[in-house]
Amino acid sequence: MELIYFVLAAYGLTQIIIYGSIFNKIRPTKDWLKGCGKLFHCPLCLGFWVGVFLFCINGYTELFTFKHNIFNALILGCLSSGTCYLLSVLVNDFGLKLNHRSEND
Repeated sequence: MELIYFVLAAYGLTQIIIYGSIFNKIRPTKDWLKGCGKLFHCPLCLGFWVGVFLFCINGYTELFTFKHNIFNALILGCLSSGTCYLLSVLVNDFGLKLNHRSEND
């Protein structure tokens, strides 16, 4: 259950940072710092760092607790990155993204 809480928290935080209108004024542009601003527009990239951040603060929450070591930080960052990207590809503001193709496509 802890892993589900972790993934949902990572997805939520990633979505808020990337798409939240409250961050529009402070979110850097994609070309900021020679392209490093792309981090704040990509759920795959930002998802990794959100996962590492959540791992670092896991001692302050009761939702999930992981032992502090570099391997757990790397694994949870990768897990967060992958699930944030997967969920952002599958879900948008209107629900599940369903593409219908005709027989001619």
